[in-house]
Amino acid sequence: MSIASRVIKNTGYLYAKMGITMFVSLYTTRLILNSLGASDFGIYNIVGGSISMLGFLSAAMASATQRFMSYSEGEGDKEKQKKIFNVSLILHFLIALIVGIILICAGFFFFNGILNIPDSRIEAAKVVYMSLIISTMFTVMTVPYDATMNAHENMLYYAIIGIFEAVLKLLVAFICVVTEYDKLIVYGALMAGIPFISLCIMRFYCHKQYEECSINIRKYWDKSLMKQMTSFAGWNLIGSSSSMIGNYGIGIVLNHFYGTLLNAAQGVAGQLSGMLMTFSNNLLKALNPVISKSEGAGERERMILVTLSGSKFSFYILSLFAVPAIIEMSYILRLWLKNVPEWAVIFAQLQLVRSLIEQITITFGSALSAEGRIKNINLITSIINITPIVIIYILFLSGSSPILMYIINITFFGIVLSLVKLYFMNTHCGLGYKVFLKKLLMPILYSVLPSLLAGLIIYRLLPESFLRLVLTFFVCTCMSCLAIYYFGADLKEKAAINNIITKLINRLISI
Repeated sequence: MSIASRVIKNTGYLYAKMGITMFVSLYTTRLILNSLGASDFGIYNIVGGSISMLGFLSAAMASATQRFMSYSEGEGDKEKQKKIFNVSLILHFLIALIVGIILICAGFFFFNGILNIPDSRIEAAKVVYMSLIISTMFTVMTVPYDATMNAHENMLYYAIIGIFEAVLKLLVAFICVVTEYDKLIVYGALMAGIPFISLCIMRFYCHKQYEECSINIRKYWDKSLMKQMTSFAGWNLIGSSSSMIGNYGIGIVLNHFYGTLLNAAQGVAGQLSGMLMTFSNNLLKALNPVISKSEGAGERERMILVTLSGSKFSFYILSLFAVPAIIEMSYILRLWLKNVPEWAVIFAQLQLVRSLIEQITITFGSALSAEGRIKNINLITSIINITPIVIIYILFLSGSSPILMYIINITFFGIVLSLVKLYFMNTHCGLGYKVFLKKLLMPILYSVLPSLLAGLIIYRLLPESFLRLVLTFFVCTCMSCLAIYYFGADLKEKAAINNIITKLINRLISI
């Protein structure tokens, strides 16, 4: 099976998972909210939010493990894969212990002055907190198995696990509806069991299916590999933590100068962008192991081609929804929220512009991780992530408009970071600037401009209505698809698209 067909198939599995889990999650949230009540549901989210702050630690380690597993899969060295798997198990067991101890210690501070929880619900909140600590530890210990399935591009099983977890959460919600015990405690305790069940299933499956999943610490222990993986994860941690500080810090600065109303507008913009980004993120999950395996196999040219195609189609997928959404943002937010916070429309539009710009080099991070030399790029990225907080604070201090916050975000997180990644792709991976312009940037511009112009024409000619919204999305999508096919895809990509269309038509005819 060709790379394009494999990526498209895996992306399809992830989209199917996304559609099912999104529907189940929306209904589960509704059940839980009605069952627990607003107060207990709020307590669960406050306590959960305290723990999620350490999520970037697990993400950094997961990224490192997946890179090493995929890279060694590309090399075809099974003994090295076994060493990576065993070292990863030890590493994540230690991380789980450290995270657990840190969170237990932090609990003394959270429940003594930081978290604002009614006295009558303190004990229930503590039970939930301990349950979530256990849940987090099991989630961290799942990473080596998750990385193994990603290295083998087994997105079908990954999607099945995700759907199974969503169904378990729905089952927990039903139990909370009928139970006569303290619903908050029942909910917290049962939710902690889901990651344990997932860990057991993934462990059983991976040990049965994959040769490298062989636990023998004495035989496969490698001190130098441990140092290498820890160092790699450490530099990833610096980059991801600075990104978290940068994004949260900007929200705090906005709150300091303009209050919670603009934070609400910022939250709406972030939610909308996050929902649309899910579509392109699924493509990235399917592509990342291909990029690492290509580099591991010594196929640098193929790695660069996959990287360029990945960024290009990630942009295309997001633009299909983002371009018409930017044009019709005011009407969309009124349909969705009815009472739209002030500044929410322009914030959401600018946030989507930032997201689109970021997609242009979104796979470059995966390629640079696969290449291995990530120290300098993470140091520079950390500076870029923190700098906007200082600039925005100074601008707000002088009475500047809140819109400048997003202009600064677009400049630093979108344009400057993209240029930095392009520079390192050139120096570390040999990607030529002319190749970048010809293979990536120009096709993107040729594909997005017709869609944008068509949408703006409809926006100008027709009065605001649901009909105009539907027409804008329909025309923009059609124009995007045509422009992508004729101007945005190269010959190999067109052949892959034709192959997919042919298969779909044949399947429809056979039905």
